[in-house]
Formats: sequence, C-alpha cells, structure tokens
Amino acid sequence: MIDYSRLYRDLGDTPLKDWLADLPAALERRLTDARRHGDLPRWQACLEQLPDLLPGTLELQQAVRIGLAGDLPTDQQQALGVALQGLHPWRKGPFELFGVHIDTEWRSDWKWDRIAPHFDLQGKRVLDVGCGNGYHMWRMWQDGASMVIGVDPNLLFLTQFQAIRRYLPEAPVWQLPFTLEELPEPSGGFDTVFSMGVLYHRRSPLDHLLQLKACLRPGGELVLETLVIEGDEQQCLIPEDRYAQMRNVWFLPSVAMLERFLRRCGYTDVRCVDVNRTSQNEQRSTGWMRFQSLPDFLDPGNPLLTCEGYPAPLRATLLATRP
Repeated sequence: MIDYSRLYRDLGDTPLKDWLADLPAALERRLTDARRHGDLPRWQACLEQLPDLLPGTLELQQAVRIGLAGDLPTDQQQALGVALQGLHPWRKGPFELFGVHIDTEWRSDWKWDRIAPHFDLQGKRVLDVGCGNGYHMWRMWQDGASMVIGVDPNLLFLTQFQAIRRYLPEAPVWQLPFTLEELPEPSGGFDTVFSMGVLYHRRSPLDHLLQLKACLRPGGELVLETLVIEGDEQQCLIPEDRYAQMRNVWFLPSVAMLERFLRRCGYTDVRCVDVNRTSQNEQRSTGWMRFQSLPDFLDPGNPLLTCEGYPAPLRATLLATRP
C-alpha cells in the first residue's frame, strides 16, 4: 500500500494541518480492513511485476504519457503490458506508460478539455471526490495545483493509481481509499473541490453538496459534474429501478433545479459552464475494459433513450463558490 508519510509532512505546512489529528488513524483502519479484500493479493502481484524504470519523458495532456528518452526493450514492454492488463478493467484515462497505450473505457481527456478553461488551479490545494483511478488528478496537477488529494473507496482504482504513481513518486498527488462520508472532515482547507460523476449516486444530493461545501475554505470553488435532464427548475428524474443499467442512480435534476440545490445549500456565484450529451465514442468497451459499456445501455432503435426508455446520459458541469 501507499506510504503516506510525505503527505502527512506536507499537510503540516498547510491550513489542512488539523486534519492530521484524525486522518492517519482513519487511514490505518481502512488499509487494515482493505487487506482482507479477496482480489487485493492478485492486484498487488501485478504491481510487483511492473519493471523498475526511470521516466525520461512526461506529458500530462490527453493521455497521461510517461516514457523513456529511447525505446523500451520489447520484452520489458510486453511484461509491462501484461502487468497492467492484470488490473483490468481500466475505466478512466487514457494512459500511456513506456509505449503501452491503455485505451480506457472513458475518454476522460475529452471531459477535461471541455471544463478546464473555466477554472484556475494554479497554486491551489485540490480535493477530487470520486476520483476513480486518478486520471483527472494528474491533469489537475499539470494545470498548476500545488497539492491534489483524491478519495475513492474502490481498491482496484487505488491499485491502478499506484501503478501510475510508481513512475511519478515525487508528485504531490495522493489517493485515499474512502467515500466522502467516511473521510475525516478536512475542515475547510481546500481551495477547489471536484465532484464529478458522484451526485447521482447519492440518495441525499443536498447532504452531498453540504459535505463538499464543508471541505472548502471561504471563497473556495466547487466544480460539480453530474447527470442531468432537460427541463425547468421543477424537473427531476427519479428512475424506477435502473438507469442505463446502473442500479445506484437516484436523482437526475434539470440544470435549473441543480442550480437551486446549490443555492439552497448556501453556495453563491452558481453557474453552468458545460452541458454535453455523452457519445458512444466517449464511453465504450475497449481491450482494456472488456465489459458492456454505453452502446449496450442505449435503446438500439433510438440512441437518445436508454434501454429503460429514459433520456440518454446528458452531463452538466456547474461551478459555485463557498461564501
């Protein structure tokens, strides 16, 4: 598992220093419990198979590319590919490690390119809630963040993050295996908080927005991306059972209703900066995510509907400020 000692040291010089009263013990309990996960030994074995390589090049645009100044020998590249395939499925990306291209289910770079022009991360302490395997955290660091901390309880995603971080050990980018609800409250120490693809999985969306707000310093900014529907401020979809084959989807509000949610939670300067219908090129099955994906979840006769008959995925990104 990850050695968090440098994170603790770095937190001591920030407004997040009081977090150290609770975070180390909570992490130790979580990691002790995680060691009982049945797949963890297999995933850890894949990490151990990764070759020891010193990056000669680094590019954090589109695909997160880590490479050598020259070509990697074929046998090492094959061994690297086998080890990384052992961490299937790869959902967020893309990544490229020493010539091995990880063609993830999501073209997460497309989302980042749409939303990144709307905020400034230079010198900011950033929290990414529901960070997955950390793809967007590397992009946040590239865009100037001084520290990026992600939270996601999925241990496979944590292992994938470890695989990338193995070759970027000095980066101020960290992943904590918690849900936001499990995370010891960081007492308003973050300049920017992201919640992307999380809100619709929460049974109580207002509670989620209030928890995000508590993580922000006064004047800090929330970046919220979630599924929405078209309509006025009275419109909200609550699926009867599944939505696009997902069981844990609870609320899909209109953008206007979502803006009202944020204002009722005390946010100011609420604005929508992007609305995008997810295409079958942005989310699809690949050799690195071989299960069903978006094309399988839509009505085969009408791609504007899900297979359950609901409006197909439409995603909005909103910004808001903690006063």
